[in-house]
Amino acid sequence: MSDKIISDDGEFHTEDEAVDFSHVTAEAWLVLGLFWILGLTVLYQFITRYVFNDSAAWTEEIGRYELIAVVFIGAAIGVAKNNHIQVDFFYRHLPAAVGRALSGFVDLLRVAFFATAVVLTVQMMLKLGNQTRMTIVDLPMNLVYATCLFGFFIMLLRSLQVAYIHYRRGYSMLERPESHMHDR
Repeated sequence: MSDKIISDDGEFHTEDEAVDFSHVTAEAWLVLGLFWILGLTVLYQFITRYVFNDSAAWTEEIGRYELIAVVFIGAAIGVAKNNHIQVDFFYRHLPAAVGRALSGFVDLLRVAFFATAVVLTVQMMLKLGNQTRMTIVDLPMNLVYATCLFGFFIMLLRSLQVAYIHYRRGYSMLERPESHMHDR
């Protein structure tokens, strides 16, 4: 196919590229499903409130917890792609060895943060037990905290993966912001 979109006879010509989902992580598919469930819950809430004028009370509480699950598990996507907020300004002005050491420290600090979050979430869940219940739906609040724990655990695993990639490659995105995680 030529590089022209509009041919000499004035017709529009284009060709679709092949769709490649190989880079999509498992947690991204899970979050997509959770997002659809959240959307259906909110739609049900909207219909019962504004169409039938008889709001389903459980939808607001469950929707809130579904949003929590989307956020915590979805944050693992950002960790896997290594595209959370970062400041790479100083790395351009530091000597390469100092930048490399500092970048490794950032990777270790990220792993330590998520490991700490996992431990603290488990401790909180153990203290709460199943005594604390949801307000409207009679289920233990530990179900909500379990989704947070799952999200933190996936973030911990992905941060270990990112640290390993940085170690193996010999540089991180902090040192070379033009690089991408898929350049392994």
